[in-house]
Amino acid sequence: GPFLPQITNIQQQASSGPSSGEPSRDCSPASPEAPGPSSSSGGRRNRSGGTRDDRYRSDIHTEAVQAALAKHKEEKMALPMPTKRRSAFVQSPAEDCTPPDTSSASEDEGSLRRQAALSAVLVQSLQSPDYWINRSVQSSSSTSSSTSSTLSHGENKTPTSALADILASTRIGATHTHTHTHTHTQPTHVTSSTPERRSRVDSRVDLPPNAMPRGMPRGQSRTSMLDTTADGVPVNSRVSTKIQQLLNTLKRPKRPPLSDFFLDDSEEIVEVPQPDPNTPRPEGRQIIPVKGEPLGVVSNWPPALQAALARWGASQAKSPALTTLDVTGKPLYTLTYGKLWSRSLKLAYTLLNKLGTKNEPVLRPGDRVALVYPNTDPAMFWVAFYGCLLAEVIPVPIEVPLSRQDAGSLQIGFLLGSCGVGLALTSEICLKGLPKTPQGEIMQFKGWPRMKWVVTDTKYLTKPSKDWQPHIPTANTDTAYIEYKASKEGTVMGVAVSKIALLTHCQALTQACNYCEGETLVNVLDCKKDMGLWHGVLTSVMNRIHTITVPYAVMKACPMSWVQRVHIHKGSVSSCDAFLNVFQSHGLKPEVICPCASSPEALTVAIRRPGARGTALPARAILSMGGLSHGVIRVNTEDKNSALTVQDVGHVMPGALMCIVKPDGPPQLCKTDEIGEIVLNSRAGGTLYYGLPGVTKNTFEVIPVNQAGAPIGDIPFTRTGLLGFVGPGSLVFVVGKNEGLLTVSGRRHNADDLVATALAVEPVKTVYRGRIAVFSVTVFYDERIVIVAEQRPDASEEDSFQWMSRVLQAIDSIHQVGLYCLALVPANTLPKTPLGGIHISETKQNFLEGNLHPCNILLCPHTCVTNLPKPRQKQPGVLGPASIMVGNLVAGNRMSQAAGRELGVVEEEGLVRKHQFLSEALQWRAQSDPDHVLYVLLNAKGAAVCTATCVQLHKRAEKITSALMERGGLNTGDNVVLLYPPGIDLIAAFYGCLYAGLIPVTVRPPHPQNLAATLPTVRMIIDVSKAACILTTQPLMRILRSREAAASVNVKTWPTIIDTDDLPRRRPPQLYKPPTAEMLAYLDFSVSTTGMLTGVKMSHSAVSTLCRSIKLQCELYSSRQIAICLDPYCGLGFVQWCLSSVYSGHQSILIPPMELELSLPLWLSTLSQYKIRDTFCSYSVMELCTKGLGTQTDSLKARGVNLSCVRSCVVIAEERPRLALTQSFSKLFKDLGLSPRAVSTAFGSRVNLAICLQGTAGPDPSTVYVDMKSLRHDRVRLVERGAPQSLSLMESGTILPGVKVIIVNPETRGPLGDSHLGEIWVQSPHSSSGYYTIYGEESLQADHFNTRLSFGEPHTLWARTGYLGFVKRTELLGSTGDRHDALFVVGQLDETLELRGLRYHPIDIETSVSRAHRSIAESAVFTWTNLLVVVAELAGSEQEALDLVPLVTNVVLEEHHLIVGVVVVVDPGVIPINSRGEKQRMHLRDSFLADQLDPIYVAYNM
Repeated sequence: GPFLPQITNIQQQASSGPSSGEPSRDCSPASPEAPGPSSSSGGRRNRSGGTRDDRYRSDIHTEAVQAALAKHKEEKMALPMPTKRRSAFVQSPAEDCTPPDTSSASEDEGSLRRQAALSAVLVQSLQSPDYWINRSVQSSSSTSSSTSSTLSHGENKTPTSALADILASTRIGATHTHTHTHTHTQPTHVTSSTPERRSRVDSRVDLPPNAMPRGMPRGQSRTSMLDTTADGVPVNSRVSTKIQQLLNTLKRPKRPPLSDFFLDDSEEIVEVPQPDPNTPRPEGRQIIPVKGEPLGVVSNWPPALQAALARWGASQAKSPALTTLDVTGKPLYTLTYGKLWSRSLKLAYTLLNKLGTKNEPVLRPGDRVALVYPNTDPAMFWVAFYGCLLAEVIPVPIEVPLSRQDAGSLQIGFLLGSCGVGLALTSEICLKGLPKTPQGEIMQFKGWPRMKWVVTDTKYLTKPSKDWQPHIPTANTDTAYIEYKASKEGTVMGVAVSKIALLTHCQALTQACNYCEGETLVNVLDCKKDMGLWHGVLTSVMNRIHTITVPYAVMKACPMSWVQRVHIHKGSVSSCDAFLNVFQSHGLKPEVICPCASSPEALTVAIRRPGARGTALPARAILSMGGLSHGVIRVNTEDKNSALTVQDVGHVMPGALMCIVKPDGPPQLCKTDEIGEIVLNSRAGGTLYYGLPGVTKNTFEVIPVNQAGAPIGDIPFTRTGLLGFVGPGSLVFVVGKNEGLLTVSGRRHNADDLVATALAVEPVKTVYRGRIAVFSVTVFYDERIVIVAEQRPDASEEDSFQWMSRVLQAIDSIHQVGLYCLALVPANTLPKTPLGGIHISETKQNFLEGNLHPCNILLCPHTCVTNLPKPRQKQPGVLGPASIMVGNLVAGNRMSQAAGRELGVVEEEGLVRKHQFLSEALQWRAQSDPDHVLYVLLNAKGAAVCTATCVQLHKRAEKITSALMERGGLNTGDNVVLLYPPGIDLIAAFYGCLYAGLIPVTVRPPHPQNLAATLPTVRMIIDVSKAACILTTQPLMRILRSREAAASVNVKTWPTIIDTDDLPRRRPPQLYKPPTAEMLAYLDFSVSTTGMLTGVKMSHSAVSTLCRSIKLQCELYSSRQIAICLDPYCGLGFVQWCLSSVYSGHQSILIPPMELELSLPLWLSTLSQYKIRDTFCSYSVMELCTKGLGTQTDSLKARGVNLSCVRSCVVIAEERPRLALTQSFSKLFKDLGLSPRAVSTAFGSRVNLAICLQGTAGPDPSTVYVDMKSLRHDRVRLVERGAPQSLSLMESGTILPGVKVIIVNPETRGPLGDSHLGEIWVQSPHSSSGYYTIYGEESLQADHFNTRLSFGEPHTLWARTGYLGFVKRTELLGSTGDRHDALFVVGQLDETLELRGLRYHPIDIETSVSRAHRSIAESAVFTWTNLLVVVAELAGSEQEALDLVPLVTNVVLEEHHLIVGVVVVVDPGVIPINSRGEKQRMHLRDSFLADQLDPIYVAYNM
C-alpha cells in the first residue's frame, strides 16, 4: 500500500559510500571522494554537520548476501572456468603488489570496526565441501570423459545429407593427439600450428585431417576412422567438458519469460518486453511543494562575505581562523583572521595592479582565474580564494594535474575553456611539482587552453599602496565563484554561484546548523568544493569560527586523528549509525549526528537540524528494492534480503522550496509514494553552468508541471541530480543520484547498491574495497551493467573466478538484474580521480575502447540479454515451389536466372573443328608456328629462367610420353600424379600424359620444411586417385623416399616414381588419340574449406569448350601476353596455367607465388615491364602486395613501375569477392597508374571450374548494398550505400559464354524470384562430368551434376554449385545490348551457420569481429552444439587478450543479434588458411575441440 515509514529501532544502516565516492543516500558534508567518516562540526556538544555511513559494511546487506548465496549453493551449478595460458598476465612484482591508493574507502578506515567475526561466518558458509564451483573442473587435468561422450552431435540434418553428416561427424583424429589408443597411418592435422606456417604460401596444404574422399561407404568409415566420440571430440578433451558445463548452465531458465509474438521480416528486430501486470505503480496523491522555515533576518549580518572578513581582520586580528595538521596529525601552523585579511588584500592588489602594465592589466574584475592548490595546503587556498573575491575576479578551484595524461585532464580542459580561464594561481611548491617540458616550461596539459601561471606565496606579493582600498560592493547577482562538477559522461562543467547566493547560503547554513561566533569546527573534507568549501571556508569565516582542517593524507595514515582533534579542541564530531555504535560508549550523543544532502547545482538541499537532548530519534525507512527499481516507495515486508534501509537527511534548507519531479521527460510532479528527482527553488543555489547556456536551461530553469501538464507556477526550480522522496513530517530521504542510475529494461538500479552487494559477498580477499566501478553500456537496444574491480596481486585465479561467480548470483538474487560483464584488472590500473577515487567515465571509455586490460573477465550475455527476437520457425512445407513461383509472377518479380552470351559457331582457322582435343592443338601449333613462345617462367629477380616455344613444349611432352611407356608398365586410362613446383615442367608432364593416353592428376608438392603436415595430403590424393605412377623431379623424389617422409607416411608403398629430369632421347612410336571427346582428360582434386577432398572428372570436350569460352571472354589470341601469378594445381588457376595458352596461342608469363615471398614487387614490376594488359592472381597474392607494398608506392614509382597498361586484373577464386581487399588494392596502387576499373574477380566451383570471369567485353562489375537482416531470412533487399546493417557485395565477374545460371531454393529445388537468396545452379558444356570416387556413389553424382528443377522446366539438367547467391538485373547494358544480369555470390552453403532459425555467413560475423579491436589480426567462427565460437588472433600484447572478450561479444550482438558462446584468443597464424587464402574453419574447430590450439585465453560466456 502507500508508503508509511516505520520509525524503527536503530538498525544497522545501509547508507551510501559509493565507490567513486559521490555523496548520495544519506549524504552529508562528505566530500565526493572522502573516506567514510568525515566531519564539519561546531563547537557545542549538541550538534554536528554529519556525513554518510560507509554503506559497504552494513550488516543488513551482508546478511542478505549470505542468504542469497546460500539459496544458490543448494543448486550447485558448475560454471566452466576460463582457460588461460600460464605465461600470460604475470604480475610485475614491485609496483603491482603495493596496495593501490584506495581513496574512496580504504582498508584502514575500516579499522574503526573490523567485522572479523562476520567474515569468518561468511567464509564458512561459502566454503562448505560442496561449495559452488565444482572443483574437479578447475583442475586442468580433468579427464571427465563422460560429459563429452554423451554429447549429441547437435547438428544432424535430414537423412538426405546423411553422407555429409558422417563426414562431418567422423573427423579423423590427428595422430599426435593423445586420443589414439592405436596409431593409424592416417594423415595428421595438415596445417598444424607451426609458427612459420602462415608466412609461407607453399607450405599451406589443402587438406585438413577430416578430409575424406566423397563416397566412402558408411560401414567402413565408421569403423576405421572412429577413435573419438560421435562428434569428433577426443574423449578426454578438456574443452568439451567445459562446453558441456556451459551448455548445462545455459539450460537454466532466463529471468523474464519471452512473450510469444509473430516476427514479420520487416518488423524491427527487438523483442518488445510486454509490461508485467504485477509491476507496482504509484498510488498516492500528487505531491505538494515543501517549504523550509523562513530565513531569519539578523541585524548584523554583513552585506557581502568579503565584508565579514574585513570586519574580523580588523576587530579580531588575533583570533585563529585556520589550523592545518601535518601528515602525522600534529598542528602545522595557524592562520589568524588578521593574517588572512592582510594576505588576501596583498594578493588582490597584486592581481589587479602588478601582473601587467598600468594601461594593459592582465586581469580585470569579472575575469575567471583557476586556483591550483594541493589539499595539504589549505591556507594558501584560503588566501587565494579570498584574494580573488576582494579583487572581484572569479576563482575556479580545480585539482592539481598530476601528469599530462591524467584521467580527467581533458575534461578539466573543457571546463577551463568553457569558463574562458587563461590564468592559474598556485603555490611555489605546487608549481615545482607540476610536470615540465625538457625546456623547463610547464607542460601543456591535454585539452587545456594556454595558461599563465602565477605564484601566490607571500614573498612574491606586493603590499598595497596607502591609497588603495578593495571595492566591496553589497552582494548582487554577479558570479562570485565557480565550482566544478563532473557529469555522468565525464564532462566537467562549472556551476556559477552568485555573490548573493554565496551570502544567502552561508546565512542558511548558519541558521540550520546553529553556528555561533568563535566556535571550533573540524573539517576533514576537500576545502575546494562542496561541503568542505561551504562550511569549512565560507560559513566559518562569516561566523569567525576556528576551522581545523585534517588533510586527506592524514585521514588515510591515521583515521583517528580527527577524533583526537575534536577531543582536544572540545569540538564535536559527525557520522551516522555505524559511527555511533562505536563511539556511544565514549560519550557521543545520537542527536548530534546531522546527515545532509547536497548537489553542485543547488548547493545544500537539506540538512538534519541538530536536536536538543532527548528529541525523537531520526526516521528510518526500510524500502523494498524491487519497488525502488520501479521508482515506487514500498515498505519492505516479505523479503528481508532485498531491503534497503535509508535514513532521512533532515528538512529542507531555510528559505527554500522543494518538489519531487519525474527524473526523465517533462518535469511532472511525482506522487507521494513515488521516487523522483529533487528540485529546489532557493536564493542560495547555483545560477548557471558557466559558458553553457543550453545545458543551463534544462537544469536551472525547470518549472514543474502537474498531471495535466500545466505549469504549477512561474518560479524556476533547479534540478539537484538527487533522487529521493519526502516522508512523513516533511523529512527528506535521498536514495541515490541521477548519475549513479542504471536503467535496465525499464527498471532503475543504483550503482552504489550494486557495489555494496558485490563487496558484501565475502571478506575481501580478491578485490580492494572502494576500487570498484559500476556503469552501464548500451548493447543491443538496452543498457547492460558492467562491474570493474581491481584485483589483489595475491588473489589466485580460482579465488577470483569464484568471487566473480558469487557476485553474479548475489546481484541476481537481491536486485533481480543480470550482470553483463564482470572484469577484474590488476591493482592500481584503473584511472583515478584527483582525490584517488575511480574515474568512472574514463573506466567506461577504456572498457569500450579495449584499453582496460583485465586479468579476469566473465561475461553473461546469455542470462541478461533478454530482448533478442524469437528464433525464426521455418514454415513447414506448406508452400510448394509452384505456388512460390506463381507468387513471384503475381508480385511482378523476375525469375532469378542469367546466362552468358552464345558460344557461337567455330570459325577461326578451323583449329578446333579439326582438333577437338588439346593434345592435337599442341601438335598443330608445333607444326604451324613452332617458334612462337607460349610460356615464360620468371624467378624472384624477374629474370626468365625458362621459356617454352610450341615445338619445345611438344618435344618435351613426347619425351615424357616415352619415359612413361618404357618405365611405367601402364595401361591407357591409368591415373598419373604430377608432383611439380609451379613451372613449365608441370605443363610438359601434363601434355606428356595426354600423349600417352593417361589421366594426369596435379598435386601440390609437399613442403620440405613441413613434411609432417603436408605429405599426408599428397599421400591421400595418391591413394584416393589410385594413381599408377608419380611423375616428379629428382629433388622431390628424394624427399618422397627420405627418412623424414617415413615419419609421416609409409614410403614403401608409393606407386612407381619416374623423375623427368633426365629423359630418354627417343620419340614415342605414336601419340594417343581418344576415341570420343567425352573421354576423361584429367582429374582436378581440391579440398573445400569444410575439409572435403573432392576430385572432379574433366572430359576432353569440357576442356575444349572451357578454353574456348575463356578465349572469347578475354579476347585471347597469339599476339597477346598475359601474366599469371597463382597456384597451378586446381580449378581455374590450373586451366589458366596449363591449358589456355595451348588452346588460344597467347603467351603466358608465369610467376610462381612463392617467388613473391622473396621479392614482393615481382608481380607488379613484371606487369609494368612487359606492359601486360590482362593478369590473373589469387587473393593471397593480392593480400601480400597490399600488406607488404602498401607503404612503398613511392619507391616503386621511383623505380619506374607503371600499371596504367593493365586493363583487367582478375582474382581467381571460389568464394564471395573480397570487396575490402580489392578496393584497398585499387586505392593503394592508383598512384602507380592502376585503373580503378581494372580489378575484378572470377568465380568457379567444383561442379564447374569457371562460371564467371570478367572479360574485356562486358560492363564493369557492379556493387550492391544488401540488407543483412533480410539476407539471414534468405531475402535480398537492396539498400542505399551506408545504410545501417548493410553489406556491400561485388558481382563475381561476367558469366562466361555458354553458361546459364539459375537461383534455386536448396530445400524445395524450385526456382526463385530475384528478391531471394538461393543456391546457384549452373548449366554449361564445360561442367565437370562427375566426382571421381572410389566406390562410385551414384546418388551423390546425380544429385550434384545432373539435377532437375522440381518445377518450371523439368527437362534441363543442372549442376549444383553448393554456393548461395542471387541475380540482379542492373542498369548497365551487356555485349548484346540487353540489360546486364549480374551474379552475386554470397557464400558456401556448407559453411553457413544456422542459428536461431536464421542463416548466417561466417565471413560476415568475422568482418564485424575483426573491426571490434585494433589488435585483432584475423578471426574465424564456427558453431558447436548450437553455440557460436569465435576465434580471434591477437596481434597486440598478451595483456590485451581479455579486452577482446567483451568487445567481440558486443559487436556480434549489436550487428548480428547473436550471443557468442565461447571467445578463444590465440596467437597470430593459428587460424589455418589454405593455398587459396581461404580459412579452414572446420579444421580449426577440430583443433579447438581436440585441445590443440594452445590458446592465450578461452572465455565461456554465461
